[in-house]
Amino acid sequence: MIEFRKHTLKNGLRVLLHQDKSSPLVVVNVLYDVGSRDEDPNRTGFAHLFEHLMFGGSLNIPDFDIPMQNAGGENNAFTNSDVTNFYNTIPKENIETALWLESDRMLQLNFNQDMLDVQKKVVVEEFKESLNVPYGDMWHELSKLCYKDHPYQWPTIGKDFGHIDQATLTDVERFFNKHYHPNNAILCISGNIEYDETLKQVEKWFGPIPPGPEPARSLPLEQKQNQKRELIKNSMVPRENMNIAYHMVDRAHPDYYVFDLISDLLSLGRSSRLYKNLVKNSDVFTSLSAYISGSMDPGLFIIDAKISQSAHYDQALEMIHGELKRLRTELVSDYELTKIKNKIVSVLEFSELSILNKAINLSHFELLGDASLINEQSKLYQAVTAEDIKRVAENYLVENNSNTLIYLPNAN
Repeated sequence: MIEFRKHTLKNGLRVLLHQDKSSPLVVVNVLYDVGSRDEDPNRTGFAHLFEHLMFGGSLNIPDFDIPMQNAGGENNAFTNSDVTNFYNTIPKENIETALWLESDRMLQLNFNQDMLDVQKKVVVEEFKESLNVPYGDMWHELSKLCYKDHPYQWPTIGKDFGHIDQATLTDVERFFNKHYHPNNAILCISGNIEYDETLKQVEKWFGPIPPGPEPARSLPLEQKQNQKRELIKNSMVPRENMNIAYHMVDRAHPDYYVFDLISDLLSLGRSSRLYKNLVKNSDVFTSLSAYISGSMDPGLFIIDAKISQSAHYDQALEMIHGELKRLRTELVSDYELTKIKNKIVSVLEFSELSILNKAINLSHFELLGDASLINEQSKLYQAVTAEDIKRVAENYLVENNSNTLIYLPNAN
């Protein structure tokens, strides 16, 4: 059980506090409710660009990293289709350094042309480098194949590096003012803290920041897919590779836990079905994995198949479809289901030892609607039945809901 306290500041900032006296450290985590799904289709990659810009200096602080390092702390961030998350780990005595830094860049970034030009160049180079490796455009191609309406149709890095290359100061200031403010953020502090004192410190540093516009999101819904899609791409790759994606439910849906169990049933460990039946006992695959995108809006269930040089994708596809047919037609045994549930629960319990994991996960569950859902995960996984797995497989893991991206090596 992860205990925490919740408070909302007058400016709308949601604050979560979790005390863990076993650590000498504190994590200060700031989650902004903005990701690549919130971008203009003609101005993509901005959420990822802001992950870089937010380290480039703010109103009163020319360099974010130096004060953090001087205080014995470290920091990082990540962006995905749904959120942008900044996290800082610092000795408990220096917590106010992290609060000062995070509050100042929430208050106002230091927008100037030199800073923007530097970060644009970094992001554009990152974009180009990602495409210059084998299968590096996989998410670009698979996203476009799967989504025709929803903005998940482009990856977090963006559709086209030209969108970032052409970004102006006006563009980025507008994006910042719309999304990076207290009432569109969740602050979670986890570690060796005193609740009342920490809340006073939060009020001191974040309370004066004015709220931004009321968050509003109206995204196009993805229409139900009724026929299979397939894209075969000849590319400079060493061997055939295949990704099969099926539309699934959103992160808050009860069946999310069923999909997650199915992905682990198929590919978690050497006793998993895909490894035992298709990798170990055949020479068709070098590796197979199944995973879910875990996105806030309806996401994807994905199977990644790396195919042996001596095999062909048609044969590989038939074998994968055979394993999915088993899920649709046969009930998983009690033994197999119990074993995979126990593995998942063990992973959850182990993750709760980390104050960083707890801070990030509390923030994400609060974004889903209620941070206390973090304590319901094990129960929700344990409640999944063999009938649930069969039902979900019958409804979703079917050919008409499939999107298959196949890479073939260039003949020359």
